[in-house]
Amino acid sequence: MTSAGLRAYREVLRLVQRLPADARPYYAKYARENFVNYRDLSADDDLAALLRRAYAHSSWVLSKYSIDAGEAAGRLKEVCGADGGV
Repeated sequence: MTSAGLRAYREVLRLVQRLPADARPYYAKYARENFVNYRDLSADDDLAALLRRAYAHSSWVLSKYSIDAGEAAGRLKEVCGADGGV
C-alpha cells in the first residue's frame, strides 16, 4: 500500500475514536478489512478512487452518529484528495 493509503488508514482509525464506544470495534474492524483487501492495488487511478470512497464512507458514518464530518474529517479529506463534490 502506498504512503497515501497508509495515511488514510491512520486517519480513518483516528475518526473511529470519535464514534460511540460501542460502535468503535465494528468500524475499526470494517476499516481494517477494507484497507487489507486493497493493499496490493497498483494503479494510481484506482487508488485515488478508493481514497475518495474512504472519505465518503467516513463522512457518512460520522454524520450517522451526528458528528460534524466537515470538521472531523478535514485531515482525511486532505490525504484522500477528496473535493467538495464527494
